[in-house]
Amino acid sequence: MTPQQSYKRLTEILAEIQDLKRAGNVLAWDQFTHMPPQGSAMRGRQLATLGKIAHDMFTSKEVEDLLGAVQAFEKSLDHTSDDACLLANVRRDYEKATKLPSHFVSTLMTHQSQCYDVWVQARAENSFTKVAPYLAKTLELSQQYAQYFKYNHIADPLIATSDEGFTTQTLRGLFGDLKKQLVPLLQEVVAKQKADDSLLKQSFPLAAQEQFSKDLVAAVGYDFTRGRLDTTHHPFMISFAHGDVRITTRYQEHNLSESIFSALHEMGHAFYEMGIAKELDGTLLFDGASSGVHESQSRLWENIVGRSMNFWTFFYPKLVAAFPTQLSGVSLSSFHSAINKVAPSLIRTDACELSYNLHVMIRFELEIQMLEGYLDIKDLPEAWNAAYEKDLGMRPPSDAMGCMQDVHWYGGLIGGQFQGYTLGNIMAAQFYEAALKDLPHLPDDFKQGQFKNLKQWLGSHLHRHGRKFLGLDVLKKATGHTLDIHPYLNYLTGKFLYILE
Repeated sequence: MTPQQSYKRLTEILAEIQDLKRAGNVLAWDQFTHMPPQGSAMRGRQLATLGKIAHDMFTSKEVEDLLGAVQAFEKSLDHTSDDACLLANVRRDYEKATKLPSHFVSTLMTHQSQCYDVWVQARAENSFTKVAPYLAKTLELSQQYAQYFKYNHIADPLIATSDEGFTTQTLRGLFGDLKKQLVPLLQEVVAKQKADDSLLKQSFPLAAQEQFSKDLVAAVGYDFTRGRLDTTHHPFMISFAHGDVRITTRYQEHNLSESIFSALHEMGHAFYEMGIAKELDGTLLFDGASSGVHESQSRLWENIVGRSMNFWTFFYPKLVAAFPTQLSGVSLSSFHSAINKVAPSLIRTDACELSYNLHVMIRFELEIQMLEGYLDIKDLPEAWNAAYEKDLGMRPPSDAMGCMQDVHWYGGLIGGQFQGYTLGNIMAAQFYEAALKDLPHLPDDFKQGQFKNLKQWLGSHLHRHGRKFLGLDVLKKATGHTLDIHPYLNYLTGKFLYILE
């Protein structure tokens, strides 16, 4: 075969591998939304089978030979072209994948499915002891995963699975610098604010919440001909294809914020996947650049846009119409203050913007301690509670509200699971600052219920690239700057000191 023919054959194999992975996503979506409890054991086996087949295909001798055969073709390409970026990513992924034995991949995927289902039950029963043996196995597998790679710190290979370019050392430095600035601001706002969020804790019928959430994301631009909004234990976005990108949320009768902002958060993730160039569909470039970049899109729409006064100037009358009994006597100003109330909380997904990153930092340090072997799984609840008492002045009353609140360790690995949220917060401010520089009329757009201009800017500057470039490279291309905490701190300071006035 010529180098071009070899490349064509390689892309055919990669497309089949992507099909297997997307089929696995369909099974996972069903497991997290509609699957009956008795289906969990076989679902784990099914996911493991697909994962093993995909892994074996990708690490096959044929793929190795084809990567060698396309070198002449690869050298002739513009390094920023789709083909060149695809090959660069394939080589990077291949190098990692060939370090992982197929039996390990199968064991890991089977265990992750089983652990998730036990976690759902254990959290409902507030029984950490029920899921602890499974989490101990997850820790063992996470440590084993790291051993297949060279590293300076055991967490580094796990961080690289979602945020390549960052290490334990760089993240600790970044988080330390951010924490020094955030804690005084948090303390100042908590001491001075007068926001009352009790209006959000009234009884809001779940059916009406569901309808409003669907109407809200549709009005902002979520395309229901290419997606769905369903209910789950822990909200997520999942992509099957360019024409099928689904989101989920959850509803609480006495917490209106939960459904609204979870839906906006996952909508932001979906906008990213829906905005990837269609010609990348079916390739491994049809994905986000990194966890941090992906989270930047969800946090941008959830917080920078979704909690702004301009956004609710348009949507609040519609919310009042949906819940007239509860909100007809509540002013827009009171509602805006309520959804932006600053107060330490026990639940990460409910956290205010000023304390949110402290939740991430706690989890990051606990991951490090578990991976290093200094924290046993049986001691995790107490370590978690002590960290919350120290950093947020609160102690969880139950493990369900403590170390079992997030799905990440129970459905994934331990390590590299949470840093993307804080990286996303930082990047979101940088992306929005750059967009606002090009489109200074955006705040007025939001008042009129117009979000197309921001969506298009994000689409052309970062969404369309998919996974062509590393996360930090996408940030630099879109904003002209490397990662910088100052736009984020300026956003928080400007917003919350303004609210205090």
